[in-house]
Amino acid sequence: MSRAFVFPGQGAQAIGMGKDLAEAYPAARAVFDEVDEALGEKLSDLIWNGDIETLTLTENAQPALMAMSLAAIRALASEGVGVDSAAFVAGHSLGEYSALAAAEALSVTDTARLLRTRGKAMQQAVPVGEGAMAAVLGLDLAAVQAVAQEAAQGDVCAAANDNDPAQVVVSGTKAAVERAVEIAKGKGAKRALLLPVSAPFHCSLMQPAAEVMAEALAQVDIKAPKVPVVANVRAEAVQDPAEIRALLVEQVTHSVRWRESIQWMAGQGVDEIWEIGAGKALSGMVRRIEKSVAVRAIGAPKDVAEAVAAG
Repeated sequence: MSRAFVFPGQGAQAIGMGKDLAEAYPAARAVFDEVDEALGEKLSDLIWNGDIETLTLTENAQPALMAMSLAAIRALASEGVGVDSAAFVAGHSLGEYSALAAAEALSVTDTARLLRTRGKAMQQAVPVGEGAMAAVLGLDLAAVQAVAQEAAQGDVCAAANDNDPAQVVVSGTKAAVERAVEIAKGKGAKRALLLPVSAPFHCSLMQPAAEVMAEALAQVDIKAPKVPVVANVRAEAVQDPAEIRALLVEQVTHSVRWRESIQWMAGQGVDEIWEIGAGKALSGMVRRIEKSVAVRAIGAPKDVAEAVAAG
């Protein structure tokens, strides 16, 4: 078996996530402590005991989801299944930072601070209510790109996440995205619906956030990852630290090429993908992209035990 580890993005957050891992594995607990220290606040208390509205704020959700993913990977490692048991790592949007931290290209401290900065910058790039995102189900990427182009009408509207063969997310100004929803329905989409997000991620409206991230990323040390990281922007593996830095800046305004990333890994012989962290959204996408790839989600102590037992 050739294995890849993948790490979820925003939307997977839940109150209480990772608490059982932290209680079962000292290595997992240490990740939450490290993130708390890096941010100078008890993010772990918000994650385990807070309210979902506050956790869902982009500046909180991003470091929180990374902490959850890293707690799970450290729990696995403490049982003898290290990141080097994978041929590749990849993450969906903010999950790419989790992948880089898991592969030890970034420290957990730097990753937590970068994601807090990224969350704030993405939130501030567009005033609340001026941008939107929508999921289009039942049309492929080319069809959705045509929808976005037709809907733009001088505004911004772009395919932001190519998630799987039947799910593409568009992002842009609110009016344009609303037009895209109606156009997509007229072109045979099974469903097209606005998403409950606070900003239009992964489109050109995020350029101010990309500039903030370029500055922030210039200040941190990025090492060559222990395992090649499949970048969202490229949909292929990268290992050069300078290239990783540049792609993380590009990622803010560019589409997440998730479908192609999974296809690329399958093409490299990957036949087993483990989703590490909160939720199972990526597992569902992988099944729709490459039916032959075995999928496992690891977000609780029993998942770790089963994965370790399976080898």
